[in-house]
Amino acid sequence: MGSVDHAKLRHHGDAEVRPGMVDFAVNVQGSAPPEWLRERLAARLGELGRYPDAGAEQAARAAVAARHGRRPEEVLLLAGAAEGFAMLPRLHPALAAIVHPSFTEPELALREAGVPVARVVLEPPYLLESALGSDSGGVPEAADLVVVGNPTNPTSVLHPVQSMLRLRRPGRIVVVDEAFQDAIPGETESLAGEAYPDVLILRSLTKTWALAGLRCGYFLGDPEVLARLNQGRAHWPLGTLQLEAIAATSAPEAVAQSQRKAESIAADRDAMIPRLRELGIEVHEPARGPFVLIRVPDAELLRKRLADKGIAVRRGDTFPGLEPGHLRLAVRPAGEVDRLVAAIREVGL
Repeated sequence: MGSVDHAKLRHHGDAEVRPGMVDFAVNVQGSAPPEWLRERLAARLGELGRYPDAGAEQAARAAVAARHGRRPEEVLLLAGAAEGFAMLPRLHPALAAIVHPSFTEPELALREAGVPVARVVLEPPYLLESALGSDSGGVPEAADLVVVGNPTNPTSVLHPVQSMLRLRRPGRIVVVDEAFQDAIPGETESLAGEAYPDVLILRSLTKTWALAGLRCGYFLGDPEVLARLNQGRAHWPLGTLQLEAIAATSAPEAVAQSQRKAESIAADRDAMIPRLRELGIEVHEPARGPFVLIRVPDAELLRKRLADKGIAVRRGDTFPGLEPGHLRLAVRPAGEVDRLVAAIREVGL
């Protein structure tokens, strides 16, 4: 495969965005949390002179556990999903397999820790089931750690639960990145509510709740596996506001709100795709996430021209397995799509 460009693996959509730009590059929904969540967080500001207490941590774990029908000991709270990926080397895998195209952070974390990594590259339409067939779909039998996204960033593909479960093998841990699962109406094809001793689920609260600056997420999994991930972690790994945000967004009324938001995102996506196609843009489907993968004749030129017009889009060449010409676009409401469409018409493809 040759050498691996760590700079590309480290690239994220926020690098595309400058202040004042219309942001199609980052998948966060909105610029700030909803007012009720801001009020909950503001109410805790007077406590920042004290260290986070064990009771707050236990309350947040209990809220997450109740949200997914799991036990509190099956929850490991994280300072964002990125911290979860950084923990994976603590499982000491002999060989990790990453299903691509997908988010690059887990591969980067594993490689920088010296873990051998095998890339399992899916061909269009990037469906895990179609690649499995009668064997393991290119996943080496020796791989004792497999990472797959669901829905997958950047393809927006939602894999069936049974496809992911077919990755299981004795002695192997399967990590399912469900960072965008709460943006799926009904959270269909999620494994978060199922307890398997060899399956880890990673969740992020960054996207739907606009908490990128606070860093909130969690692992769901077997307590013994979570203990291995947690070993050697710094004391007070999460602050008071992070614990409050996790507890607040796991409450039933918050989950109901996130599902209403998921339905809105789905409607915006369904309206956005035909408008892009009218411009002659190839849009990958099926698309189920809060973003779409597109292909144009010269993606880099279009990206730069749109940036000059104050519109940020995510480059696609940093995702292993994508052929040239791809960009990722966050799903946005009609008004922002109007600006994107007008800019593309002006600059051309």
